[in-house]
Amino acid sequence: ISVRPWEAGAMTGAGADDDIPLGERKTVTDFCYLLDKSKQLFNGLRDLPQYGHKQWQSYFGRTFDVYTKLWKFQQQHSRQVLDNRYGLKRWQIGEVASKIGQLYYHYYLRTSETSYLNEAFSFYSAIRQRSYYYQVNKEDRPELVVKKLRYYARYIVVCLLLNKMDLVKVLVKELSEEIEDYTQRFNTEDQLEWNLVLQEVAAFVEADPVVVLNEENTVVITSNRLQEGGVPQLEQGMVVGQLTLADALIIGNCNNQVKFSELTIDMFRILQALEREPVNLATSTSKPGTLEPSEKPAKRENPHKYLLYKPTFSQLYTFLSASFKELPANSVLLVYLSATGVFPTGRLDYEGPYDFGGVLTNTNRDVVNGETVQKRNQAQKEMHCLHPGDLFPFTRKPLFVIVDSSNSTAYKNFTNLFGQPLVCLLSPTVYPKSMQDQSQRGSLFTLFLYCPLLAFLSVCGLSSLRQGLWDKAQDFLRKVYRDIGQMITRSRAIDQAFLQFYGDEFLRLLLIRFVFCSATLRLHKLFRESRSFPESYPQLPKQDTVESSVLQKHVLELATMLDVQSLFWDGTLGVNY
Repeated sequence: ISVRPWEAGAMTGAGADDDIPLGERKTVTDFCYLLDKSKQLFNGLRDLPQYGHKQWQSYFGRTFDVYTKLWKFQQQHSRQVLDNRYGLKRWQIGEVASKIGQLYYHYYLRTSETSYLNEAFSFYSAIRQRSYYYQVNKEDRPELVVKKLRYYARYIVVCLLLNKMDLVKVLVKELSEEIEDYTQRFNTEDQLEWNLVLQEVAAFVEADPVVVLNEENTVVITSNRLQEGGVPQLEQGMVVGQLTLADALIIGNCNNQVKFSELTIDMFRILQALEREPVNLATSTSKPGTLEPSEKPAKRENPHKYLLYKPTFSQLYTFLSASFKELPANSVLLVYLSATGVFPTGRLDYEGPYDFGGVLTNTNRDVVNGETVQKRNQAQKEMHCLHPGDLFPFTRKPLFVIVDSSNSTAYKNFTNLFGQPLVCLLSPTVYPKSMQDQSQRGSLFTLFLYCPLLAFLSVCGLSSLRQGLWDKAQDFLRKVYRDIGQMITRSRAIDQAFLQFYGDEFLRLLLIRFVFCSATLRLHKLFRESRSFPESYPQLPKQDTVESSVLQKHVLELATMLDVQSLFWDGTLGVNY
C-alpha cells in the first residue's frame, strides 16, 4: 500500500528558517532525505518481478538499509527536534513501523523463512502496544483511518501464520470496532468491503473442524509445521534419493472455500506443511529498532514458495518457468493444485494428455451466468484449465505434484517423457454427503497432508478432543509413520520415483501422510466408492502400503483409542475395494 508522506519541508515553529539552529536544520533535512528515499524504494517494490529469486535480493537489501537508518534516526531525534521543528506525529512513526513490518512479511514470502514472520510481528505488535495510530481517529481524514484498518488486516495475517489465534480474536474485535467507528464518522463506499474482511477472517479462524481442549476447557493451539523429530529418520541401509525440495508453487482456486487476504484455507494448510517450526517461534527475535533478525539461518531451512491465488494460465506458466529455470541441481519442484475440476465434454477416438480435462486455476470474473459458462466450455476448451500435458515440459527435472480437485484423476494419465523422478498425489474425486457439507472449511485430502490426526478426527465426526488423548494419539501416529516409512522403502514392487523423493524430509512426510490417508478412507464405512480413495501416479503397490494388514491394524487401533471403531470395517474381514 502506498503511504503518502507528510509534507517534507514543512518545518514548524517560530516561522522563519533563520530562527532554526543550523544543527537542527540539518537534522530535519537528513530526516526528509531518508523519508523520501524510503518512500521511493518502498513504492519501487511493486515494479520488481514477483517470480525469481535473484532480481529482488539487492533491491530488498537497499530498502532494508534505508529503513534501518530512518527508524533509528527518528528514535534518536524525534523528541529533541523532529517533534518541535518538523511536527512529527505518532501516527507517522507508526507508518514507518508498519512499512518495516510489511517488508519483513514480504521477505518471508520471498524466502519462506518463518523467522522473518517474527520480525514482522515484532513491529506490528509495537505499533499496537505504543498506540502509534491512536490519534488518527481524532483527525478528520478518512484516508488515515484506512491506513490504520489496513495495518490491522496485515497484523492479523501475520498472527494467523504464527498460529497466535487468541491474539487474532482480540485483533478482530478491535478491527470490528474501528470499522464501525470509521463507517459512522465518514460516509464511505467501502463499508461492505471492510465488513467482508471481518467475515472472512472470522470464518478462517473457525475453519479447523476439531478443537483440542485442556483441563480448564480452554482451546489449545497446536502447530503443524515440521518439528524436530516429527518425521521418521532414514534407517541404516535404506537406499533413497538425495533430492531436496527447493521450490513449491501453491495454487488455490476453489469455489466458496474459506479464504483471507488471497489465501484459501487449503493454501494456508499446505503452506505450513512445507515449513519447519522455528525454535524461537513463540517469541520475537528482535525489538523495533533493529532490522536484522538476531539469528539468521545458516542455510535455507524451507523450500521457497510462490502463493498463487486464482492465477491466469499465463501467470501460472510464468511462475512455473521461473522456478524451473532457477531450480538448483539435485532439487525438486513441487506443484500443489487446489482447484475446481474441468471435465472433458465428449469422447474421442484418441485420448491425449489434453483430453481428460484438468483443473481450473482462474475463474473468469466477466462471466457470472452459470449456464453461459457451461455452454462456452462445451464449445471450446477452458483457457485457464491446467491440463496434465501443460506440465510435461517441466518433467525434464524432478517434479512432485499434488492435485486436490474433483477432477484430480486427470493426472493419472501422466507420461514420464524424460525419465526424471515424477510423482503425482491425487485426491478423491467423490466424498460422502456428510463430508461434502464441510468442503467450505477446506478439503479433507489436504487436511490429511497437513495434520493427519485432525483429519482422522474430522472424518469420524469428532469436533473436540482432550489434550491428553490428543498427545497420546500423536505419539501413536509417530510409530505408525515409522512403519509406513519401512513399508515404502522395503517394498520390492514400488516405483523408484517414490524412493527418489523419500530422502527429503518434507516429501517423506507428505508420502507417509498420503499412505495413511488412503488406508484410513479404505477402511471407513462411509467411503464406499473407489472414487472416494486417493490415487497416485505411479500407482503404489497396494498390498505393500495402503492395504497392508499391518497398517489396517494401526488404523483400527487408533479408532479404538478414540472410541470410534464402529465407523470402520475390520480389516481382517477382507473388504472389497
